[in-house]
Amino acid sequence: MGRTPLLSFSALLTLLQIPYSISLTVMTSKPKVEVHENTNAVLSCEFRTEKETNPRIEWKKKGKDVSYVYFDGEFTGSFKGRASIDGATVTLRGVTQKDSGVYHCEVTARHDKIHLGEVTVSLSVLVPPHAPDCQVPETVMSGSAVELHCKDKLSVPPATYSWYKDNKPLSTAHLPDINYSLDPKTGTLKFKSVSKSDAGQYRCEASNAIGAPKSCAGQHMKIIEFELNLTLIIAAGVGAGLFLLSCCLAICLCCRRGCCCCCRSEFKNQSSG
Repeated sequence: MGRTPLLSFSALLTLLQIPYSISLTVMTSKPKVEVHENTNAVLSCEFRTEKETNPRIEWKKKGKDVSYVYFDGEFTGSFKGRASIDGATVTLRGVTQKDSGVYHCEVTARHDKIHLGEVTVSLSVLVPPHAPDCQVPETVMSGSAVELHCKDKLSVPPATYSWYKDNKPLSTAHLPDINYSLDPKTGTLKFKSVSKSDAGQYRCEASNAIGAPKSCAGQHMKIIEFELNLTLIIAAGVGAGLFLLSCCLAICLCCRRGCCCCCRSEFKNQSSG
């Protein structure tokens, strides 16, 4: 029982005699960065070395291809003139959607036991809604199925959509008394079978949590009804009958004159008989 404290104390003395060393470590205080468009983005990268006093720092952006952001002590490409570095932390000024992506901070310490350390930072540039592209047919036949489309390709996060008819919002609920369906995620407005009451001015509005909603200009959709006219039906029937009668008369006349091949063959057979 009395030996336990002595062993613990001796072990502690042994630990104290071991020199403490710090290997290369690279870290970030914020692995995911979200900023609004045209503001500044800070990509954090912090490091500690064991012996190296002048480590090499590189930043890369990964997409379809890997491109350098910071290399050999200077910024490259589109980052020139609008980026700065403090230690290994980079600040991008006036970011746009093109700057969104995954960035890698690499620190190389040649004199340390661990020569290379890296950390990843993802950047998302938030973009408010833009006026969506709306597709509304000008003229539609009554009773036909119709789709109206709406899309904002620029907003981040992706926009949700609302449709308005004559400046009145259309419901997204699936109710039994309405003949359409509206998908707020895709912006598609579908009519199962349009009628005259569906004619009017349609516009679509795109919205997200980043900025004010934007809508396209209103476009008018006209519904045409196909009405059967008794006079037209009778006229069409009489016309068809006259056409058939004319064809029959022409064939008979052709046969009498021997113009048709079939009639000639029949006439020769009768003559030879």
